[in-house]
Amino acid sequence: MKTFTPKPADLTHDWYIIDATDVVLGKLATRAALLLRGKNKPTFAPNADLGDHVIIINAEKIALTGKKMDKVLYAHSGRPGGLRADSYAKLLQTNPERIIKNAVKGMMPKNRLSKVELDRLHVFAGPEHPHTPQKPQSVEIDKISQGK
Repeated sequence: MKTFTPKPADLTHDWYIIDATDVVLGKLATRAALLLRGKNKPTFAPNADLGDHVIIINAEKIALTGKKMDKVLYAHSGRPGGLRADSYAKLLQTNPERIIKNAVKGMMPKNRLSKVELDRLHVFAGPEHPHTPQKPQSVEIDKISQGK
């Protein structure tokens, strides 16, 4: 029996939508990374670009557990004095997309292929998104079950 190797003609990039309302950040990031890599497909190959498009809506309603509100997310512009430090509490109000993109990026492998796959991640703060013509399939993730 020969090993199956996916060809470019075998590639299909489906669209999935995830509602981030009351979903724990880590669970959301792992599920999104799994879909972006294409590990949910039976034809998965680590060297092939089999990933799907993932739309995440309601990013401002994400659930952060533990002491993540005090955690700081760093970014550097590459210029002298270009270190930027923003707390998750501030980012949740101003730019919640950055929190989710950073978490998903951390779940992806560190190679050139993951950079291409991360371009298929579309994060929106509110419930509206411009990708309705693609007819995305809904993905359900367990909500938080904490004392909130």
